[in-house]
Amino acid sequence: MTQFTYGPVELYLVGFEGDRPSPGVVSALTELIDNGSVRLLDFVIVSRSESGEITVAEVEDQIDDYGLGDSGLSATGLVAEEDIAEFAELIPPGASAALVALELSWARTLADRLDASGGVVLRTERIPAPIVNAITDALASEQ
Repeated sequence: MTQFTYGPVELYLVGFEGDRPSPGVVSALTELIDNGSVRLLDFVIVSRSESGEITVAEVEDQIDDYGLGDSGLSATGLVAEEDIAEFAELIPPGASAALVALELSWARTLADRLDASGGVVLRTERIPAPIVNAITDALASEQ
């Protein structure tokens, strides 16, 4: 039976004002990390100047400074330069964002069990929460 080290990973680009995420943003992440819902693999701060110049700060050396000390980073370097370049296009001039790689811990268990049973995941697709909620709200209002 295969035992996966990591389950599926999602990249989140979380915008914020200033050069670092607010305590509320950090708290939202650490709460999910602490309860085992996700595992923090990589965390990069990406800033775009007013002129469009991109600056990247790896958080691994300053993890305590960002309030993530106990969270650890399990796979620094997982967010590649190509990822940063692609996601940086979404950051408005004069703004910053955290590019965060999160392992969905529950999905690792699912991947292990599917593999052990001979199942093969052929595709997954994420429907963003705002879209799901808008559709379900629209369906509920039709009833």
